[in-house]
Amino acid sequence: YGLTSTAPASVVKRLTRGRQGLIPDTPKPGDPVFARVQNLIIGSSETAAAAAERKAQELGFNTLLLSTYVEGEAREVARVLAGLAKEVYFHHRPVARPACLVAGGETTVTVKGDGLGGRNQELALAAAIALEGLVDVTVLSAATDGSDGPTDAAGAIVDGSTVERGRARGLNPADYLARNDSYRFFQALEEQLVTGPTRTNVNDLYLALIF
Repeated sequence: YGLTSTAPASVVKRLTRGRQGLIPDTPKPGDPVFARVQNLIIGSSETAAAAAERKAQELGFNTLLLSTYVEGEAREVARVLAGLAKEVYFHHRPVARPACLVAGGETTVTVKGDGLGGRNQELALAAAIALEGLVDVTVLSAATDGSDGPTDAAGAIVDGSTVERGRARGLNPADYLARNDSYRFFQALEEQLVTGPTRTNVNDLYLALIF
């Protein structure tokens, strides 16, 4: 990345000394310094997804927890999630309608445009395009900390009519996706998911409801 020519000399010096073994490395598991340390995980992507699944079951949905390790390009993950939702919608598998597909993880976005957005809003927009016309399918993509990229939105909720609503306002969903401008697309529709800071972060949560 060429950081040695742009980083402060003091930072470069410290990193170099560390690489040379002149500065103690980070303690490893089993080091005596950890003898009286105990870590207890009270929240994770798994607990968040499991809680969402339980709530969906309480509401009468047949549920399937897909994964809590979702990774990959946001728009590609959206197509996979939309494909699974279509499978349920048209063929009633791998679960019968009404269904709720649950997943957790954290995607990435390869920015090629000059727009404003975040991985969850991008995923939601791509899902909306893939699900166009299926009004009985709803998808949520949200950051559990309430902050999706450099925006004040946690993500977005879309359905099979999102694209139609956008076009009715003169918006081209595919153009907004190409420019990585999902924030402004949902802002124009007034359909952003804004929660404010939740003061916790266990990656992102994805839900697909098929009625």
